[in-house]
Amino acid sequence: MSAPSPRPAAGPLETAARAPGRGRPLARDRASPAGAPYATVAHAVGWLLVVLAGAMLAPAAFDLAERNPDWSGFAAAAALTGFTGVALLLASRRPEPSLDVRSAFLLTASCWLVVSFFGALPFVFGVAHLSITDAVFETVSGLTTTGSTVITGLDTAPRGLLLWRALLQWMGGIGIVVVGLVILPFLRVGGMQLFRTESSDRSEKILASTAAIAGRMLALYTVMTAGCFLALRACGFGLFDALVHAMTALSTGGYSTRDASIGAFANPAAEWVLIAAMLAGALPFSRYLAVVYGRPRLLLEDPQIRLLLLIVAAVAGVLALWLLLAQAREPEDAIRAALFATVSVLTTTGFGAEDWQTWGTPVLGLFLLVTVLGGCTGSTAGGIKIFRVQILGSAALAYLASLVHPNRVVPMRFGGRPIEPDLVIAVSSFVFFFIGSWAVFSVVLAALGLDLVTAISGAATALANVGPGLGPVIGPSGTFAPLPDAAKWALSLAMLLGRLEFFTLLVLLHPAFWRR
Repeated sequence: MSAPSPRPAAGPLETAARAPGRGRPLARDRASPAGAPYATVAHAVGWLLVVLAGAMLAPAAFDLAERNPDWSGFAAAAALTGFTGVALLLASRRPEPSLDVRSAFLLTASCWLVVSFFGALPFVFGVAHLSITDAVFETVSGLTTTGSTVITGLDTAPRGLLLWRALLQWMGGIGIVVVGLVILPFLRVGGMQLFRTESSDRSEKILASTAAIAGRMLALYTVMTAGCFLALRACGFGLFDALVHAMTALSTGGYSTRDASIGAFANPAAEWVLIAAMLAGALPFSRYLAVVYGRPRLLLEDPQIRLLLLIVAAVAGVLALWLLLAQAREPEDAIRAALFATVSVLTTTGFGAEDWQTWGTPVLGLFLLVTVLGGCTGSTAGGIKIFRVQILGSAALAYLASLVHPNRVVPMRFGGRPIEPDLVIAVSSFVFFFIGSWAVFSVVLAALGLDLVTAISGAATALANVGPGLGPVIGPSGTFAPLPDAAKWALSLAMLLGRLEFFTLLVLLHPAFWRR
């Protein structure tokens, strides 16, 4: 029997995430009073609502400065959200600052569900006067960085409303980065244990570790957003348009200030900037932190990044060739259009420079496949994730080799690290749930009256957090407003399931989860 492989040395992310107090007993091993986990969850949700209320004041101040009456809706929503947050903080004073596995599941699900409903209040109270269904759909789409929308008339909408949509995606982007780097590896969700750090190896001080990483990631995220903003300004974008699109590009969300999205600006230079920003959002943020800590080699050697860039180059190359031959476009125009569309769909951003549905039926089939792949783990992008494709590919090749050589032990590796059997099971289970959910939601949407193309692509784009689907209704030039309310609720659930990697929500339905 071979000796277990030594644990690799801690990288810059692990070093940054370490907090004092290592060596204390694990939270699951310490006796805690009844209700303590719920108090911890309530306390964390309370703080999150207070932060959300503070964020609502930004668009309120913006509208107030422009003498737009919509400021009162943001103010009312901020007051109600802040009051609820403070009430939760007062009701859960001094909770145990640690989590066990089940409490972490409950905390993650509670935060996203609660913020989805309170974040919808400005859409209900403001001049948009959306219904509860539409408001929740728009908010969930923003927080999960999906980018699907039910709002039309963006060109003349109040700028506070446009800013709030961008803020939802920006906050959701950094939120999922932290969840993907700290919480999900700790919970062993969908094979995410492969990306464990010092902070996610043990339950002790998980909240403190999350706060430590969140602070560093937020600073990095802000600097990258500012860089995109300045680049868009240099390309001729106005202050407000540059700010909104910088926030929604890096978060791979795709909300725009125009109904025609990026195509309304007819700015090729800005499209190149947004291509770079969307790709940056789809790469692992832990690798950016490694660069900051003087280890750029990790960014260059990451197998996820290499495969993602290879897929982008291959798909964009095929599309550019298609546009050159089928539409006789100029080479620069064809390359830029193909690359923008490919990056927008693969990174699950959903920006539209033009309606690629007019490029031909083969393009639609290719984009439907690309839609579900997504970006890298630890990024703001959604989808199945590149690393899971690599894990399943390695397992399939190993199985094929074992059929040829039954007595041979074929090792499976990812990035130089051995792949354990339980990791393959976790990844396979995730892909099974993704495909199964895709089938279930497609049938549900079709039963609610949607045509087959809209149902299948709508389910895929929601689960993969992409944004636009296929067809004349929810395609790149359409919106989700015409869909029935039941379909919008189903898609909202699908967006949350996809964003939280399925198991984070599904585990709450298991009866054993609620037993002491």
